[in-house]
Amino acid sequence: LIFFMLRVLPGDPVEFKYTADGGTITAEQLQAQRARFGYDKPLARQYVGWIGGLLQGDLGTSIWSENPIRQEIGSRLGITVQLALAALVVGLLLALPLGIAGALARGGWMDQVIRVFTVTGQSLPSFWLAMLVLLAMLATLGWIPSIEAVAFRDKPLEYIAQLMVPAVVVGWRLSSVNARLLRSSLIEVLGQDYVRTAHAKGVGPARVIWRHALSNALLPTVTVIGIEFAGLLGGLVVTEQVFNINGIGRLLVQAISFSDLALIQGLVMLFALIYVTVGFAVDVVYALLDPRIRVH
Repeated sequence: LIFFMLRVLPGDPVEFKYTADGGTITAEQLQAQRARFGYDKPLARQYVGWIGGLLQGDLGTSIWSENPIRQEIGSRLGITVQLALAALVVGLLLALPLGIAGALARGGWMDQVIRVFTVTGQSLPSFWLAMLVLLAMLATLGWIPSIEAVAFRDKPLEYIAQLMVPAVVVGWRLSSVNARLLRSSLIEVLGQDYVRTAHAKGVGPARVIWRHALSNALLPTVTVIGIEFAGLLGGLVVTEQVFNINGIGRLLVQAISFSDLALIQGLVMLFALIYVTVGFAVDVVYALLDPRIRVH
């Protein structure tokens, strides 16, 4: 669908490449360049050629940089994965204690504070919150993380600071969704017969929570965590723009700006693969948390 939808849009990507900065190109040169990138072939042949390359692990060549798309994605994927993992860790470190505390203190003042915290995190747009955080750091500390990409081996502290600020911003929203879901699930599970039976047998409250109730309450939360993590890997577009992080989200914005059809297609295929892989991983975690749903 993406392949055909991109090609019915108005405009010639080859012509745009050579005339975007005020350059000129003759009709003969344009035809030669279109033949070079394969855009002179019928649409069906272009599609068959792209699928054939895809089956061999070849995503094609970027029309703008003229580098292999695997190289373009490979150079940006690492930082996005690191940022997504950092945001996921921050989100889980916040969501688990907040969700459990909210369920145990249901209706109390602590529960109300936690609900305000989570609703606020879920309501605030990440890009707006990111800009507020940067402005607050600049006003109070007179410092913000470097906007230039740095390597961990060269400047480890600056690299961590550059990564953790957006991770906290994104992680807060991630924790807000999962803390509210975990709270609701845990309240429901704590009312089940087997939990009351465990209490009646004298099992301690902490053991009831961690051994009996939490594993069942986590099942819907794991689903949302998987979807959110897959979304982070493919959807950190605005966050990467605000913090000037050269990840695949920013690469997608650049590919759209340059009308780089092959690169857009490669990124969409990557995002689809991420969702399928994360979905499979969620199913595996389901089986680990609840032996009743294992397939023998």
